[in-house]
Amino acid sequence: MPSSLSRRDVLKKLGAFTSAAALPLSSWATNDAGEPIILPDLKATPAPSSPVTAITCGAGNRGNVYGNFAYEYPDMLDIVGVAEPIAIRNERYATKHQIKTENRFTTWEDVFKRPRFADAIIITTPDNLHYGPCMKALEMGYDVLLEKPISPSEKECRDILALAKKTGRVVGVCHVLRYAPYFVRLKELMHNGSIGKIISIQHMEPIEHIHMSHSYVRGNWHNSKQTTPIILAKSCHDLDILRWMIDKPSQSVHAFGSLDWFTSKNAPEGSTARCMDGCKIESTCPYSAMKIYYHERQRTYVFDLPEDKSKQGDYILEQLRTTNYGRCVYKMENDQPDHYITNILFDNNITASFSMEAFTSYEGRRTRVMGSMGDIVGDMSSFTVTDFRTGEVRTWKQNSDAHGGGDWRLAANWVQAVAKQDASLLTSTIDASIESHLMGFAAEKSRMGKTVEAVKL
Repeated sequence: MPSSLSRRDVLKKLGAFTSAAALPLSSWATNDAGEPIILPDLKATPAPSSPVTAITCGAGNRGNVYGNFAYEYPDMLDIVGVAEPIAIRNERYATKHQIKTENRFTTWEDVFKRPRFADAIIITTPDNLHYGPCMKALEMGYDVLLEKPISPSEKECRDILALAKKTGRVVGVCHVLRYAPYFVRLKELMHNGSIGKIISIQHMEPIEHIHMSHSYVRGNWHNSKQTTPIILAKSCHDLDILRWMIDKPSQSVHAFGSLDWFTSKNAPEGSTARCMDGCKIESTCPYSAMKIYYHERQRTYVFDLPEDKSKQGDYILEQLRTTNYGRCVYKMENDQPDHYITNILFDNNITASFSMEAFTSYEGRRTRVMGSMGDIVGDMSSFTVTDFRTGEVRTWKQNSDAHGGGDWRLAANWVQAVAKQDASLLTSTIDASIESHLMGFAAEKSRMGKTVEAVKL
């Protein structure tokens, strides 16, 4: 990255614009899995006459995904403020986006002590801190880009929806899979007659065992009561994409699931409270913190590593001695289910079965669509369509990242909607996105109470 001139300055100086080819990749920006981010289609979402200005509340991973969009496309989005309590994140974000000192804040509350000074607020705070800044932003006349889940509380979700309607502000929810070319094409084929009438869908999200241990056993979402139930924290994307692809309201939900493996009863003999405490099976444990974070350097973005690579190893070791990331996965205070099945009945008697699975060696959602005249089988990088009438088999492929190329396409769509003050241009408005959350709340109630729950809009 340039040291003297920002990317914004360079592009303005040269009068250059980035154009999109067929699923081109960013040359520098990556997602949390380290994969290059797919660029948006600027023909579909051209830059506005002047960039939308925004304040980011939460400069962690997701805040940087959307911040990096602004860095790549300064003529579309200009980050003019940041609120972040972790000093190193605040400093790095402010430096990257050349944010004025007076526009840097420690907490989201501090932002709203000032009169409105931007077009929009990007809310990428922890899940349980979505409601406060979103409500305040709407009250003060800001448009909003809100990371999912909308809120861990059904009441708060409904409150945000009601205030968005009352104020008429644009509220985009970060259901990025709606923007992934893979799912866009899949939906088209489901509704253009290629496989006849849609009968049923099977959809699976393989979390991948290391990802599960990182995020939902050791990580920020390990305790559902303090954060968000995993069906919303991880899988409201999947509930939303099922609703969006089927394009009919959900009626009822029946769910099963539990925490079976990551518990103290399964702690191996000789294991210790931390992987570094002389654990006798550390060298062979698939969840060894030393193996994952120190030796393989997976998912180390959570540590906010120093820029000097020679100091990173010692810094990681210190984090493993002092934070949850160094603790034994069998001795945490985690309560998130490690397998979760949700059955959903939609209008027109369409059924969907969604399976969220921790114990897989792979990531990448798997989907099977059964129609009266054909079926579709896919894994987010390709799908195969079989026509029962002709026997023809067709395959569609694309390069992909973890969100199928949806992250920056969502950002571009949201910028367009904010710039034109037209929420109808946005695919993932809060009106369109809230049903997936209601499905999630119903699923959790069903799982806990062993009941079939109606989805009430």
